[in-house]
Amino acid sequence: MKTERVTLLTSPDFKAYLGAEAAREGLSVAALVRSRCERKPDADEAMLAALAAELRLAVGEAQASLRAGWAEADAVLSELRARRQPALEPAEPSPPGRKGRKAAAGAGT
Repeated sequence: MKTERVTLLTSPDFKAYLGAEAAREGLSVAALVRSRCERKPDADEAMLAALAAELRLAVGEAQASLRAGWAEADAVLSELRARRQPALEPAEPSPPGRKGRKAAAGAGT
């Protein structure tokens, strides 16, 4: 027994779509909405829903794995930068006006 009412606001285009679909199936708009909402999913739809759920889990796991990989790569890069930093700093400042060996060797050629 139908005793409850549902009011639905839509765009004019969607209302026209519902009317056309209902007419195509030989139903009222209310019967069309009930038939589409009350029916149980068939085997293909149920399998698709299960696959979509598995895919969501796999994507979440992949994203977590990528984040962990990025964090590990960042840590390695930070460690390499820290090791390289002391090697780049000169032990003693060069006297003013004096060129390094490479610059002096290249100046005579």
